[in-house]
Amino acid sequence: MDSVRSGPFGQIFRPDNFVFGKTGAGNNWAKGYYTEGAELLDSVLDVVRREAENCDCLQGFQLAHSLGGGTGSGMGTPLISKIREEYPDRIMNTFSIVPSPKVSDTVVEPYNATLSVHQLVENTDETFCIDNEALYDICFRTLKLTTPTYSDLNHLVCATMSGVTTCLRSPYVGVVSFRVRKQMSYRASLSMQNVSSVFSTS
Repeated sequence: MDSVRSGPFGQIFRPDNFVFGKTGAGNNWAKGYYTEGAELLDSVLDVVRREAENCDCLQGFQLAHSLGGGTGSGMGTPLISKIREEYPDRIMNTFSIVPSPKVSDTVVEPYNATLSVHQLVENTDETFCIDNEALYDICFRTLKLTTPTYSDLNHLVCATMSGVTTCLRSPYVGVVSFRVRKQMSYRASLSMQNVSSVFSTS
């Protein structure tokens, strides 16, 4: 958190919107879901409510998280569920980093992801799965980077997120104009109970 605050974009965020604990979940889904994460959940929801109340036309929520770690998976899934309960008519969109055995050697990452995926299917409208291995592959093969940094990987994720939300920020993209809300309500009218879109950046 200190590196975010002191970084070049630190001034963008309100200081009272930073919510963090003293310990992490230690790559343990149960700690993120039941103990450390659960203790912070109410504080996070208070911040979400305050920001939602300040919006003129709240269209939805975006969550960027990792499915391999304990906090992103264990705390992220109940957070999504609670937001869905309070704002059932708003779009819930996640950018979920999926684990890869070639990138990480943490043996519990597949279990953390498995415990989280079904809740994403139940509580989100769109889930964009981003594979770390695919990000590295893009850096090596397409961008011709020999030693990609986290900044390089984050740039690819930012490009993906920016592209997905273009229609919300700019109502006219080329000659085509569409509204995500209308698209989602149309899908719902076709009696699709769980609308989940899974995309890969590869």
